[in-house]
Amino acid sequence: MSFKLPDIDTKETQKKVEEAFETYRMYLLTVPEDKLPKITASYSLVPPSNTNAFHSSTEDAAIDRVDFERERDEYIERIRKAVNRLTFREREAVIKKYFGEEELYDYEVYNEIGMGETYYHQKFKPRIFYKLAFILRIEVYKSQRNDKEFAKN
Repeated sequence: MSFKLPDIDTKETQKKVEEAFETYRMYLLTVPEDKLPKITASYSLVPPSNTNAFHSSTEDAAIDRVDFERERDEYIERIRKAVNRLTFREREAVIKKYFGEEELYDYEVYNEIGMGETYYHQKFKPRIFYKLAFILRIEVYKSQRNDKEFAKN
């Protein structure tokens, strides 16, 4: 009995992982302005309601903000756990490349961790994206890409 994985579309998979990292970085830095409550007064002829079916804009904004913060925190934790499942050197490379004060270029990363350029680009970096894609369940298979292209035609 053998276990054969379908072929992975490495470029699309890497793109998805990098998008996840970018989302992670943005979640760490921003909270959308539209989630803040309105400060200006608004007048309406809506009668008072005791059914809890009506919420003020301030209550809606607070609920949206709590929901957003919960989703953001869950996403951040998911990425953190995925990166922590990598080996020490893989983790070091990912953190230096994507999560440092500023993103480093590949040559800076492989020089800092003492690795050759060829090995880094051909074996090390693709393996990191492969692992992270499976951990995060965002891998893209070649058959999926072909199915999408077929559907367009």
